[in-house]
Amino acid sequence: MFTLFVLLFRRQTKLCYFTIRRTITSSPRSNIELEMKNLNDKKHFTKALDLFDKHQQSSEILTDKVIVQALKACTQLTSLERGQSIHEKLSNQSTKNMFVQTSLIHFYMQCGRVNDAQRVFDSCVNKNVVHYGAMMKGDFTHSNNMPEKAIEMFKGVNNPDRVLRGLLFNSCAQVRTAEALDVGKHVWLSMSEIERKNEYVTVGAFDMFVKCGDISNAERLFNRMKRIVITYGQMMKCYNDHDMPAKTLNLYEKMKVEDVEVNPIIFVRLLDACTKLGLESCSQSIVKQIPASMFFELQLQTALIHMWGKVSCVNEAKHVFDKINKPDSVAYTAMINAYGLNGMGDEAIQLYRRMPVEMRDEKAHVCVLNACSHSGLVNECRSIFATIPNKNRFIYTTMVDCLSRSFFFDEAKQLIEESERYQPPYLPMYKAILSGARNRKDVSLAREITQRIKQLGHTVDDDFISASVLFGNTLASSGELEEASQLRLEMSQSGIKKKVGVSWTEVDGEIVEFRVKDRRHPRTDEIYDELDRIEKELTEHGHKFDASWITREMRSNETVASVLNSHSERLALAYHFIQRPVPSRIQIVKNLRICGDCHGAIKLISRFRQCEIIIRDVNRIHCFSDGKCSCNDHF
Repeated sequence: MFTLFVLLFRRQTKLCYFTIRRTITSSPRSNIELEMKNLNDKKHFTKALDLFDKHQQSSEILTDKVIVQALKACTQLTSLERGQSIHEKLSNQSTKNMFVQTSLIHFYMQCGRVNDAQRVFDSCVNKNVVHYGAMMKGDFTHSNNMPEKAIEMFKGVNNPDRVLRGLLFNSCAQVRTAEALDVGKHVWLSMSEIERKNEYVTVGAFDMFVKCGDISNAERLFNRMKRIVITYGQMMKCYNDHDMPAKTLNLYEKMKVEDVEVNPIIFVRLLDACTKLGLESCSQSIVKQIPASMFFELQLQTALIHMWGKVSCVNEAKHVFDKINKPDSVAYTAMINAYGLNGMGDEAIQLYRRMPVEMRDEKAHVCVLNACSHSGLVNECRSIFATIPNKNRFIYTTMVDCLSRSFFFDEAKQLIEESERYQPPYLPMYKAILSGARNRKDVSLAREITQRIKQLGHTVDDDFISASVLFGNTLASSGELEEASQLRLEMSQSGIKKKVGVSWTEVDGEIVEFRVKDRRHPRTDEIYDELDRIEKELTEHGHKFDASWITREMRSNETVASVLNSHSERLALAYHFIQRPVPSRIQIVKNLRICGDCHGAIKLISRFRQCEIIIRDVNRIHCFSDGKCSCNDHF
């Protein structure tokens, strides 16, 4: 009997033990925390807050962990009022909890209340990397857009971990200034080799170098990283953004060797590279490699339209556009721009008028006005300009350019005055008038505009440099050689350098580049012999070499013809003419505007050499055939 009693007692004791343990492990506070976490994980944030509200009167149940889950739900819902209410009711003890503090910082940052987040941060006594991370992450979110502040905050951190370094690199990538790059680069170089092997940190640093344009460091990281389609796309975009399209195409060949699957974005990058190169044969080669299934991607279709327009294949661009079921504003604008670049102003206007009114944004307005400008359609340009409701500085500039090309200078100046009543002066407007003054050899107007530009204080940017070059060209073309020489001397002393003219073309699959008076090519002697033959033919056909387009002092061993004949586009042209057989269609791309003498000479060459010559300069595309140009001399 006693033995039975002992056995029963032991069993009852064991049952009580398990009952007590089950009661402890399934207490209300742990149940609520777990339930709220599950609801948050499933993105049922409203239900999580409803559960919190149901038990918020119980101080025993509302632990710091439960509060963290409630703040997380408020953060995801950006529910400012509810989050503030929770914050106001926190005990002093809870406000000292690190997880509650960082949850509050995340919450306020997500709601765009940076000052409130800063107050929480400032109140934290023992700050660590988690606190700094919460602030830095919040600073560069889309809603706050304060990456500069995140960079400054990083400078105050002792012994930052990989998360903070990654956040710093992300911030530098957003700021994209030389100063931000210097900070990020210094941190990267100060890291140990082991730390640099961390994938999270490496990806962040690579993104920073790419977006800040540090190509050499971006390449170094790219070569040591695990290369996937995304990193290939980033590197390609970096090359394209910095006018290195050939490197983008080379990278594509590397992708094929490494058997990396190519997606539509990669082909968009490749089409962008072809657009920059501007050569039809290269473009056709890439297009042939695009899978048929991708041709229905709207972004890819738009890139195709843009590329075909830039390589003077307008029919191909139209073919792509016509296949788009519902073109968006970007596709419409790409096609309008394709027409405009190729001197098809009427077609550009027709498409613009077919475009739904609600789609006509700033870029569409600028492209159609440019099309009018490059085709000499001044009245049509005026008519469209009058219908644009909200005119910004880019739209005004395009209209001023159109008027200046046709020498309506008084009207152009009136437009500038009108624009400056509502917005600050914009130097490209004055540059447009200067360009027209150069074409008309109007020194008085050029001097007036140049003085105005100096008054505006733009004396260091690229626009001022090109304006100074334009003024110097106007002086030289009008016979004011002494003043032109003095201006060139002043520019040289102040460190202003004229951009070097470069032309490139493709022969037998090889892209060849020429500069003015270039003698680097292995077939240089043949090229210059061909230039001599062309010079004689031009003279026989009545061409008068125009010395006004020579903007420097001539040397004793030079003639007007020899100087003009050594322009980069003429060297590229001569290179084609020494090929066998001589091509019937020649395509050349130039990084500057074509000069008036080259334009006149190439018109003649297209007639007596019986070939089509396409030259894309920085402004537009010139299609020379049978002694005429598609631009009708509006260039």
